[in-house]
Amino acid sequence: MPARRIRPIALVGTLGLAAALVGCSASGGEGAALGTAENPVDLGVVGAAEPYWAAFEEAVEAEGIELEIHDFTDYNQPNPATSEGELDVNQFQHVIYLANYNVQAGDDLQPIGSTAIYPIGLYSDKHESVEEIPDGAEVIVPNDDTNQARGLLVLQSAGLIALQDGGSPYSTVEDVIQEESRVTVRAVDAALTATSLPDVAAAIINNDFITDAGIDPADAIAQDDPADPAAQPYINVFAATAELADDEVLQRLVEIYQTNEEVQAGALEASGGTAVLVQTPAEELQAALEAVEGELQ
Repeated sequence: MPARRIRPIALVGTLGLAAALVGCSASGGEGAALGTAENPVDLGVVGAAEPYWAAFEEAVEAEGIELEIHDFTDYNQPNPATSEGELDVNQFQHVIYLANYNVQAGDDLQPIGSTAIYPIGLYSDKHESVEEIPDGAEVIVPNDDTNQARGLLVLQSAGLIALQDGGSPYSTVEDVIQEESRVTVRAVDAALTATSLPDVAAAIINNDFITDAGIDPADAIAQDDPADPAAQPYINVFAATAELADDEVLQRLVEIYQTNEEVQAGALEASGGTAVLVQTPAEELQAALEAVEGELQ
């Protein structure tokens, strides 16, 4: 997921998924090709009410591919449903979330295409650029595991700190190499990062708290760079089983999402303009997945 809180809540659906798909194998139905009326592609998402999903469905079906979108509110459900063949593909998570699921479940779902990265930004009400931050100044980051590491990687990319072994999605403030860093770093509750801005040189603030604090995302003085390998674990992806990772119909769905102007504009609007839409090759996403899984094992 993007830099937002993940809460396990009840599964809802336009269909009771298991009941709706009884007798229908997601990878082939009763011998019918995937994407046909007899065996439509079953796509699981979180937040299907966003208008761009309707535009996506229309664009897919305009190419002769039958598609059914299943809406979830429980982030714990789409991956098992994909693994068990109730879904052909899902789109709701970033690479780190997928890696955690695979390791914990002993599974092997694969990212087959990218959608967007939702940057986490560095903000300051004292300095207009990273270069203006004085040596020895204090910068704060969220103290939750995912956003703390992500924020530290942003600070490292901005040249403000150095991290042990180059940093990872699991770095903490203890991994900051102080003698090689320009600033000191302190971790605080994520809800306090925005309100603490007057007391520090700068703060990493995740997307949950930007709007509430009246902060314009465009005012970030540094943020994730999707081209930086360190940011790749935070790219949101389409995910499928290893057996379906190269399926031509699913690959076409990824292409439509990445190239359809209405879908792309809708996804950007749904993010409040913060999303960075990306077309990262699947092999790079899979390499990022393997690296994160290696950190977890």
